[in-house]
Order: sequence, then C-alpha cells, then structure tokens
Amino acid sequence: MSIRKTLLMSAAAAGGAYLSKKENRAKVKGMIGNLRDQWKNGSKDSGSFEKAGNPHPHDVEDNTMVSEGAQTSVHYYNSTVQ
Repeated sequence: MSIRKTLLMSAAAAGGAYLSKKENRAKVKGMIGNLRDQWKNGSKDSGSFEKAGNPHPHDVEDNTMVSEGAQTSVHYYNSTVQ
C-alpha cells in the first residue's frame, strides 16, 4: 500500500473511533450545523470592520472607549517617565 492510502485509512479509523460515542457525534453534528449556518448567513462580525479606525463623532460609546484608551496610555507614559 502507498503512504497516502495508509494515512487515509488511519484517518478513517480514527474518525470512526471518535464518532463511536454518542456525545462526540452530537458535538460534530452541532459544529457542522454551526458552520452551515455561518456559511448561509455570512459572518456576524462584518460590522466591526466598518467602524475600525474611523469612529463616528456621534457614536458616544465608541468615542468614550477611544478617550479612555488614550488616558490609559498617557497615564502609563507619565508614570514610567516620572
């Protein structure tokens, strides 16, 4: 037998051994279902890239986060330099 066939048979045997337990089969079915839903519906995180690096002036939550981050870095710089 070639190495390719041996590896394929080993992978099939390992998969069969893993799927022999009912809880593992349920996990795999759940993961396949989640992947299928993500494929059909698209990524849910696509909105975060639209705001990245360019916060809207009227988006109070985002501006607060940016200002807090700026204060944290200024405080760290001041404490290490002084």
